[in-house]
Amino acid sequence: MLKVAIIGAGAISRAHIEGYLQFPERCTIVAISDIYVDKAQESMDRFQLNARVVKDYKELLQEDIDLVSICTPPYTHATLTTEFLEAGSHVIVEKPMASSLEECDLMIEAQKRTGNILSVVAQNRFKTPMMKLKSVLDSGLMGKIGHVQVDSFWWRGHCYYDLWWRGTWEKEGGGPTLNHAVHHIDALLWMVGSPTEVQAFMSNVAHDNAEVEDISIGMLRFPNGSLGQVTSSVVHHGEEQQLIFQGEKARVSAPWKVKASTSKSNGFPEKNEELEAQLHALYEGLPEVAYEAHAGQIDNVLTAIETGTPVLIDGESGRQTLELITAIYKSASTGALVKLPLTSEDSFYTRSGVQANATHFYEKKNAIENFAPQTITTGVTFK
Repeated sequence: MLKVAIIGAGAISRAHIEGYLQFPERCTIVAISDIYVDKAQESMDRFQLNARVVKDYKELLQEDIDLVSICTPPYTHATLTTEFLEAGSHVIVEKPMASSLEECDLMIEAQKRTGNILSVVAQNRFKTPMMKLKSVLDSGLMGKIGHVQVDSFWWRGHCYYDLWWRGTWEKEGGGPTLNHAVHHIDALLWMVGSPTEVQAFMSNVAHDNAEVEDISIGMLRFPNGSLGQVTSSVVHHGEEQQLIFQGEKARVSAPWKVKASTSKSNGFPEKNEELEAQLHALYEGLPEVAYEAHAGQIDNVLTAIETGTPVLIDGESGRQTLELITAIYKSASTGALVKLPLTSEDSFYTRSGVQANATHFYEKKNAIENFAPQTITTGVTFK
């Protein structure tokens, strides 16, 4: 029975707790740590856990904890991850992996040095539509991918950035590009790989209590000449989210939709019903995932601990996602075309470098310690 600790009792921690509770014969939650003890106790009571409330996480570094979920603000991820890996625990760390590429590298070094597992949360990969879409793309039936479109549309009210750590480059590390679109950017990179060039724009159009952007648009060029675009936003009503892949022979997307065309003699399109049916049959014939979202990733990590198999989303995957996000921020802040990969000499490599060079839109005006517990949105199902 693996012993689990939850570090950080904010809203996202509930998804981790619910995930672990699906595997009562494999793991048990023994502690919840938060600087706000009442928040940790509220989680204990809500889920009727037989666990301890711990204010200072350092107490847990001296204990035999097998697996830790880190659910704290991004600026704490590197320190917490490194300390728990060094203490002998495996780690699942919430997105984004860290506030800078330098911190990612420190985390990866600690993972390699200790041999313990590091998995960065990207729960969308463990949703059935995403798994199926990945298989469809890998089949090659669409031909070369010529264009990808990622719409990471969310909506957050003005008061969202009143929480003390949000809306600052120092504590949150960025706006929706980093903290919301990270899910969809991870899926994009998983499916088609990294671009080589990025040109981007960003703005803050509705949240004058935040230093960071509330919308960005990144334009991508891939090694094979294909192009892409990523829109990251917390100003889109309806929170519609999608990934679209345009191939030589067909178009597929999440949520699932397939269109295929052939050329008439004059070059105009004609529906390719046979290919559409073939792609649809492939998609529908693929299996459902056993556990979705956070539970799916937790199952993946538990299996890796039990069997020694690799995790689907490791530190290198988390870093790759942050590298593209950092490139978007660099391009949008400087106006330059940014080429990947980014090196350790780059002005945006460190957290201090990001803070010094990223565009500051507004000064944070209000700061509250906590919101009352409420339901949050964590993205569409893609079904």
